Amino acid sequence: MNSRSDARWVARGERALYESSWVTVGLADVELPSGDRFEHHIVTLPPAAMTVGLDGARGRVLMSWRHRFVPDVWNWELPGGLLDEDEEPIDTAAREVLEETGYRVRSIEHLVTFEPMIGMVRNAHHVFLARGAELVADPTELNEGKFQWLPLSDVPDLIRSGKIVNSGSLVGLLHLLALGGAKSGDE
Repeated sequence: MNSRSDARWVARGERALYESSWVTVGLADVELPSGDRFEHHIVTLPPAAMTVGLDGARGRVLMSWRHRFVPDVWNWELPGGLLDEDEEPIDTAAREVLEETGYRVRSIEHLVTFEPMIGMVRNAHHVFLARGAELVADPTELNEGKFQWLPLSDVPDLIRSGKIVNSGSLVGLLHLLALGGAKSGDE
């Protein structure tokens, strides 16, 4: 038997129950370190990228107040979306900022990649930090809410009051605040 530190679940096979361009639901034949086997549901969603857009000179972050119909909530969100086929996450992040807000970012760097529901869902989320932005066009995605620059200093209270609940927005903003990335090299 494996020690606790190297014990892993092993998928002996997987089959799709439902597939579309948005979601695949499947069952995996899983063997546990104890030798027990069972079928485990797996949901696969396309990877996503989002951007914490900073206007560091003014201490602001670019966010949208929008409704999400599935959980029926209103909340502040970062710009972001799904990766196009063969698109790098950093390119998706910059593209989505431009499409949703009309801003072209000046510089962009990777912050963190995370899995929002790691126990049953495959859905990598790539979070980027953009410093500085120039308004170059009107938004082309018109159903993403209205974007505005919010004071970064308001973010902790927005989180505490439940006005930021989207996992990508929370991870990106909390990562930035915890590691102090808003203080160095802002434009």
